[in-house]
Amino acid sequence: MKKKIEILAPARDLIGGIAAINSGADAVYIGAPQFGARSNANNSIEDVAELVKYAHLFNAQVFVVMNTILYDNELETCRAMIWELYDIGVDALIIQDMAIMEMDLPPIVLHASTQANNRDADKIKFLKDAGIKRVVLARELNLHQIKTIYDHADVELEFFVTGALCVSFSGNCYMSVANGERSANRGSCAQNCRLPYNLIDGNGDTLIRNSHLLSIKDLDISDQIPNLIEAGIVSFKIEGRLKDVAYVKNNVSYLRQKLDSYLEGSDKYIKASSGKCTYTFDSALNRTFNRGYTDYFVNDRHSSIGSWESPKSKGQYIGKLIRTVGGAYEIENGELLNNGDGLCFINENNEADGIYVNKAENGKVYPNVLKEVKDGTFIYRNNDAAFIKIVEREDSAVRKLSTTLLLTETENGFQLIATDEDGNVSTVDLEHPKEQTKTGESIEENIKTQLAKTGFTPYTADEINIMFSQNWFLPISKINEMRRTVYEQLSEIRLANYKREEHQLVKTSHPYPETKLDFMYNVSNKTARKFYERHGVTEIEKAFELQWDPGKSRVMTTKYCIKYELKKCPIHQKDIVGVKVKEPLVLKQGELEYKLKFNCKPCEMEIWEKDAEFEIEEDHFH
Repeated sequence: MKKKIEILAPARDLIGGIAAINSGADAVYIGAPQFGARSNANNSIEDVAELVKYAHLFNAQVFVVMNTILYDNELETCRAMIWELYDIGVDALIIQDMAIMEMDLPPIVLHASTQANNRDADKIKFLKDAGIKRVVLARELNLHQIKTIYDHADVELEFFVTGALCVSFSGNCYMSVANGERSANRGSCAQNCRLPYNLIDGNGDTLIRNSHLLSIKDLDISDQIPNLIEAGIVSFKIEGRLKDVAYVKNNVSYLRQKLDSYLEGSDKYIKASSGKCTYTFDSALNRTFNRGYTDYFVNDRHSSIGSWESPKSKGQYIGKLIRTVGGAYEIENGELLNNGDGLCFINENNEADGIYVNKAENGKVYPNVLKEVKDGTFIYRNNDAAFIKIVEREDSAVRKLSTTLLLTETENGFQLIATDEDGNVSTVDLEHPKEQTKTGESIEENIKTQLAKTGFTPYTADEINIMFSQNWFLPISKINEMRRTVYEQLSEIRLANYKREEHQLVKTSHPYPETKLDFMYNVSNKTARKFYERHGVTEIEKAFELQWDPGKSRVMTTKYCIKYELKKCPIHQKDIVGVKVKEPLVLKQGELEYKLKFNCKPCEMEIWEKDAEFEIEEDHFH
């Protein structure tokens, strides 16, 4: 059996989900009416049902995101919704809260969300043994760690491949709660990591002013797909349930083409769904929303990952500004630019600035407002008007299922048989008197031309055979009617033959790898508490949201390190550190103030509220 490899795309809504499928996604993940970690990307049960039907036609799957933490008074609503989602044919749920594992559930497959903090082989093995069928891995892992987890836990693994990065370990960012009582674990992240901060050292000196010190670049590890597959990843996830259709289509089509060229001729791996896509655009990740790209830690820590100038989309590098002449800019490769484009550059205050192109001609760009830009400044295009216009068209990505048609005669008429690429067969009989053509010559070619017109159906007729004993005549209207019916029936047959994987949860009591859980385990209801207690946990702190002590809390744990970005890391950069920074380092934004704590052993940084007390680690472990 070849192993199925999947591209998993985000869907903000039904339209986005259909666009993702048409662009080549093997699966999509979407929010239901509640409990998804993006509260402004919720959808009605009816829309999810519609998407399920469309996806299943192509043997693609639909996963529903229910990855917030739950409060006691929400558990029954959540359970009832899971039954509804099961009834409309959803393939799996992506969950964070272990209360769901305790509920009376239908036999629906469960995936552990990246919000469940999946970075430790023992805990992932625990989840598998508890009945979780797939684990969405933490983005911070490297190839070696992924392989270790796969060998140890032997569970389906999913990993992010493109899109925005959370600077924090997923599920462990409490900045939103601490700054305004909006919980990221409840779908209301306020994105404090994308704000500008001043960096102040232990002497009170300001080292950096007004910079987006916690904003990091977007992820692109698409060139690592072969290595990740070998390490055990079966699903490649694109981030972006809040992103627009152009972003989704561009990312999906880019990855589809990349993965297909790898899978072609493979004796071990196969595409996870059916159909073939055609595109009217050349996808390139940097032509839609992006903050520049990093491979994060997949190949260990090796280069800067911050995007300090701006949290906004940087876009595609065009070239340097040659000079400003009259009311226009001359830019290297300026002939690539079009009317309506948005350009972005970093100004002299080290801030991201932008201009809108009113007119582009003869390599000159006439902006809406002529700003002073220094010669030699790098110019990026962060809104590619012509590209977006093409991609947004519904017919820019089309997915079709391959079929062969056979038209034969029966005792009292004709029969059309359609067989699709997955071996489904649809048969239509037409009662019709058999008359020879007037000229006595064959009209086979005309019939084939009519049968080939599959138009707006999800099918192409790649081979058409006609087996008549004589040159029979058939009116065009009858040929078209048979073709229409045979394909309508084929869609019904495909949906009827779709096999959803089912899994009935059985309650377990094997030991959890820890006996004490702090607030970072996000236990926010009695039922989740019961789950952990049955698995041997003796002490459980309440979730941050339920016990926050203003002023002294740890609000983030991250693999990202400001010392490293400053080239002051005593481990990885000891040859170039020079003068050490005086700690504690402080981030300040208006009234907001945070202290940074560096844990060099696990190579992590913590962000604490300003009144927190902690010891500063000396670099004594060298």
